[in-house]
Amino acid sequence: MESGTAATGNDVSEAANGAAPAGEPPIEVLNPATGQPIAKVPVDSPAAVAATVARVRANQADWEAMGIEGRYHWLGKLRDWLLDNSDRVLDTMQLETGKVRADASNEPAYLADLINFYGTKAAKFIGEESVRPHSPLMAAKKLRVQYRPHQVVGIISPWNFPLILALGDAIPALQAGAAVVIKPSEFTPLGLAEVVEAWKREIGGPDVLDCVQGTGETGGALVDAVDFIQFTGSDRTGRKVMARAAETLTPVSLELGGKDPMIVLADADIDRAANAAAWGGMMNSGQICMSVERIYVEEPAYDEFVAKLTQEVAGLRQGSDDARSPKDVGAMTSPKQTAIVEDHVNDALASGARALTGGKRVDGPGDYFEPTVLVDVDHSMKVMRDETFGPVVGVMRARDEEEALRLANDSRYGLSGSVFGEKDHAEQIARRVECGAVNVNDVLANYLASDVPMGGWKESGIGYRHGEPGIKKYCRTESVVITRFGGKREPTWYPYTRGRRGLIARLVPFFNARDLKRRLGLRG
Repeated sequence: MESGTAATGNDVSEAANGAAPAGEPPIEVLNPATGQPIAKVPVDSPAAVAATVARVRANQADWEAMGIEGRYHWLGKLRDWLLDNSDRVLDTMQLETGKVRADASNEPAYLADLINFYGTKAAKFIGEESVRPHSPLMAAKKLRVQYRPHQVVGIISPWNFPLILALGDAIPALQAGAAVVIKPSEFTPLGLAEVVEAWKREIGGPDVLDCVQGTGETGGALVDAVDFIQFTGSDRTGRKVMARAAETLTPVSLELGGKDPMIVLADADIDRAANAAAWGGMMNSGQICMSVERIYVEEPAYDEFVAKLTQEVAGLRQGSDDARSPKDVGAMTSPKQTAIVEDHVNDALASGARALTGGKRVDGPGDYFEPTVLVDVDHSMKVMRDETFGPVVGVMRARDEEEALRLANDSRYGLSGSVFGEKDHAEQIARRVECGAVNVNDVLANYLASDVPMGGWKESGIGYRHGEPGIKKYCRTESVVITRFGGKREPTWYPYTRGRRGLIARLVPFFNARDLKRRLGLRG
């Protein structure tokens, strides 16, 4: 999940000196549901970013020395704080994002589950490993692999899920033993700052977690200062982050755009497929990298599916809500992203597409775009080619399952997708979809499955969240080779003598012979 193609709020400037403009004004944060200002946030200069990174770096060694259980103890306190203060967290999130309450409530629950997942699995994922030597020539050596964290991990997070995509990356990094500094989007800086302040003041956690505020220059300064960078945002900005990180040989993990396909086979449960498409395309106002954005339906199921999807989407309630009067679809968080959505829809309509419901901005206060179903679309249109990142789905008719699959794979993106149909049949098709994660008879479910990795193919990113790779990426591998016994010299050491060379010449072919390896139960 990440912010949209153009309006990430995470642009990293390519200026040579990386300095913020003198006297940069504070960030004015608006409520997207009303358009009214709610806060002003000071911008951190590059010098302030460097000082923050240096401060947490000084505390990282003690944090690492606590061990996995010691770190889980503190992250458990963060989990409990999130659950105990969920209403407070949700209030802030709704103010700065314009989400409906149900969409906002996913964030604390996800983070609590993630803390428990990595807290209980970290020993298995990054605990020291004992390795059996593959060759008898190494029999005198004890081989171990340990995983040491990068000292300071920098996270540049987007506006669509201000906590999930900031703390969701911070949690495995902290559990691995790294210190973490996060730069949230300037559109949604308040919720993260509130949690970080609680870590410091209310929880009393070790000083290894902080955030810095600002725009592109702040993000660039963070890339320069840290030892590993996790970026979530557009592929355009991801390229800039990677280029800047290359200047200091800083490793990166990038979760970038998505244009996720959904295939509906002729043998699908059409009611389930239509309901899934409506939720998967409109949840969080479609501002999810894994949103269902393009749908390919086999000919026999097309008319029924389109009718049921249109009915479901047309009945969604849009607007600002609270716990007592729920709505289904909230505001767009970034005005720039709304402009992209409007451009994609207008381009499609001008090229012959039809909007069966929705299709335009909503008049009145706040920044809303109507939940929209488009038909008569094709891959010449932006709405079927580029990341829309709004409450819009385009539906295409496919002659058969092979055409549906070909169209689904016809994209520069490859984040996730879904296939609906008879279970075994749908699974066969799903295994041929070109993406990092695929759901069978479901949508978005892969993000909640913390046990398995989630990452993009093609231009959708580098690296993974979740599973074992989601914590190992924050670690450096260190091999430890221990000689258990031996004399004053190894046979391969100086001085090179005729006798030693002759011994080695006889041992090498002997111990590498295939028959010997089979007798000893070794591979090869």
